[in-house]
Amino acid sequence: MKDNPLSSSVDASPVGAQISRLHGLEVGAVPLLLFIGIASIVAISAIAGLLPKNMIGGLAVIMTLGFAFAKIGRMLPVLKDVGGPAILCLMVPSVLVYFGLFEAHTLATVHLLMKEANLLYFVIACLVVGSILGMNRVILIQGMIRMFVPLVAGTVVAVLAGLLVGTLFGYTPYHTFFFIIVPIIGGGIGEGILPLSLAYSAILGQTPDVYVAQLAPAAVVGNIFAIICAGVLARIGMRRPSLTGNGMLIRSDEDNRVFAQTQEAQHTDFQLMGGGLLMICAFFIVGGLFEKLVHIPGPVLMILIAVLCKYAQVIPKSMEQGAHSCYKFVSAALVWPLMIGLGMLYVPLESVVAVFSVGYVIVCGSIVIAMALSGYFIATKLNMYPVEAAIVTSCHSGLGGTGDVAILSASNRMALMPFAQIATRIGGASTVIFATLLLSWLV
Repeated sequence: MKDNPLSSSVDASPVGAQISRLHGLEVGAVPLLLFIGIASIVAISAIAGLLPKNMIGGLAVIMTLGFAFAKIGRMLPVLKDVGGPAILCLMVPSVLVYFGLFEAHTLATVHLLMKEANLLYFVIACLVVGSILGMNRVILIQGMIRMFVPLVAGTVVAVLAGLLVGTLFGYTPYHTFFFIIVPIIGGGIGEGILPLSLAYSAILGQTPDVYVAQLAPAAVVGNIFAIICAGVLARIGMRRPSLTGNGMLIRSDEDNRVFAQTQEAQHTDFQLMGGGLLMICAFFIVGGLFEKLVHIPGPVLMILIAVLCKYAQVIPKSMEQGAHSCYKFVSAALVWPLMIGLGMLYVPLESVVAVFSVGYVIVCGSIVIAMALSGYFIATKLNMYPVEAAIVTSCHSGLGGTGDVAILSASNRMALMPFAQIATRIGGASTVIFATLLLSWLV
């Protein structure tokens, strides 16, 4: 059969090429043209005040905006390398609300989802429990042993540097520690800021969302400094080859092979995923029950119980897989929409602007730089390469998994991901637990 010459000429034309390219674009896994149609429907319904005032209406709004801003944040030069999706998803809705560009009905619909249905708690539980249970146990244990000294040393040095510089710029030690240092080293937005907001709420009394506006800016600024540090360290490694293992942390091939192993690709079983979700709910409830006994916030106890269960291997492998599948779904589909909801309702623009100052940025930078330097100088005593040790230690101040990818990409050291995950997840969880216990003791 002969090709249609007319069809070939259309495909070869600039217009045909543009159309083909558009068909290949996606926004949050949704084809671009279909996404535009869905977004138009949601926008028209919102403007007309006809959005269903229930979870469906709220999810339609935050998922449409979340997918769009996350896509833009990954495409914009410079911004894409410093946590663009998190910045846009949190700040742009706040700006839109400040200028009154959302209808009252739309805000009420999102409020119902975020506040009354409490999507925040659901996302936090899935992220924390699913993330910890999904880790490779050998890497978890070996990584904790290997990273214990650099993480502890880096954390101590970062805290001392932050408190010193914060004092010089007029911040109280209380504010510097709990609202600048802790969010930077807390493990990112999903695994750090959100559990912290719940813990602070339980202790200090205001709603969790109020604290997100105070904690998130420090995490974002810290992530930017960590990426810059990683790039500088990579250049140092190029100029001084003796200081770098080019992606290997430990000066031992045998030990490096342990961390080079990758987890087998797991087929998503939706029935197991349902069981995993039920188990995640149970972890959250158990944390709340123990809170009544030991007076430590439930979300913090949930983290601790999940780590202990993973270490003791008391959860069946199938349920761990199901919980991890829930984590992968929530982290891929709901984190950015959740940021939209928080930005719309609980991140007042004037409050965020009031936080930022030259001193604030310098304090954040001093924390990250001190942490990276501690890893660099302690590495030789631990049989590690200084450049890699500093990069991994700086991952403790990244925006969770997304931050780890950005930091390691900036330094071209993706092979360090297992160590980065230990620094981010376990280091972040430990920070959340310690900070919560200290705050409850002080208050």
